[in-house]
Amino acid sequence: MSDRLFILFQYLLPHHLLSRAAGWLANCRWNWVKNPFISWFVKRYDVDMSQALEENPTAYPSFNEFFTRALKPDARPLDDSPGAILCPADGAISQLGRIEHGRIFQAKGHSFSVQELLGGDAQQAQVFQGGEFATVYLSPRDYHRVHMPLGGTLKDMIYVPGKLFSVNQLTAENVPELFARNERVVCLFDTEAVPMALVLVGAMIVASVETVWAGLVAPPSRQLRSTRYGEAAPQLDKGAEMGRFKLGSTAIVLFGPDAARWSDTLKAGDTVSMGQKMGTLGGA
Repeated sequence: MSDRLFILFQYLLPHHLLSRAAGWLANCRWNWVKNPFISWFVKRYDVDMSQALEENPTAYPSFNEFFTRALKPDARPLDDSPGAILCPADGAISQLGRIEHGRIFQAKGHSFSVQELLGGDAQQAQVFQGGEFATVYLSPRDYHRVHMPLGGTLKDMIYVPGKLFSVNQLTAENVPELFARNERVVCLFDTEAVPMALVLVGAMIVASVETVWAGLVAPPSRQLRSTRYGEAAPQLDKGAEMGRFKLGSTAIVLFGPDAARWSDTLKAGDTVSMGQKMGTLGGA
C-alpha cells in the first residue's frame, strides 16, 4: 500500500468502531481465541517476556492483561540523580524541544497548539507557553504502563474526545495536528517544583486509556469532561504508575518556561525506557 493511500484510509476508516471491536477482542477470555492471538503477537513484535513478572504469555486471562503486564521489580530502575526528570514510558522519542509561540512541533513542518492539546482552556495552556515538551511513542512491543516523571499532586483531569488516527512516523508527517485531534486524557499536576502536564493520547485500535485514580477514562461518552481535584487530590510519587494504554499510543510531557532542560544526548528517534533520566529541573 502506498503512503498516500494509507493516509487516505486513515480519514475514511471508522476509527471508533474499529477501536471498540479491537477492545472486545483484547478483552476476550476464551483460551482458543486469546492464546493464539497473544502467541502470534509475541512472535510478530519480538516481545521480551523475560522482563515480565509473569513470563508465560498465555498465563494472562486476556490480551489486555498481557499487554499491560507488570514487570519484575528490578526491570526498570529509576534514575536517582538530583533534579532528574524521568521518562514516563518505554518507547521512542517522537519529538522534544521548546514550545514556540504556543505550538508544539510534530514532524515535517506540522505543529499543534498547546491550548488544543489540553482541551481548549487558554488559562491552563498559558502555564506552558515558552516551556518544554517531550513526545514519547509507545510501540506494540513496549511496556504500556505510564509513570510519573516527577512526584506530584493531581489538579485537573480532562477527557478530550477526538479522532483515532493511527500514530506512527508516517501519520505524524502527514496528518496535521495529529496529537491534538486524537482522543486523549490530559492530567495536570503540581509537582515537587513546577507545574507539569502529562497527556495520554489514544490511537486507532487503542481499546481504552486508564488512570490509577479514576480507572477507565476513555472511552466514555464522547463529550469533553473535566474533573478538578481539591483536598482529596491523588498524590503520586516520582516513578509511580499513573496510567496505562490498552493497545498503546503516545505520552506527551509539558513543563513551563525555565522549568526543565532535556538531556543533550536525547533526540527524535531515540529509544527510551521508563525511569531513565530525560532531563533536569530548572535547566540544572
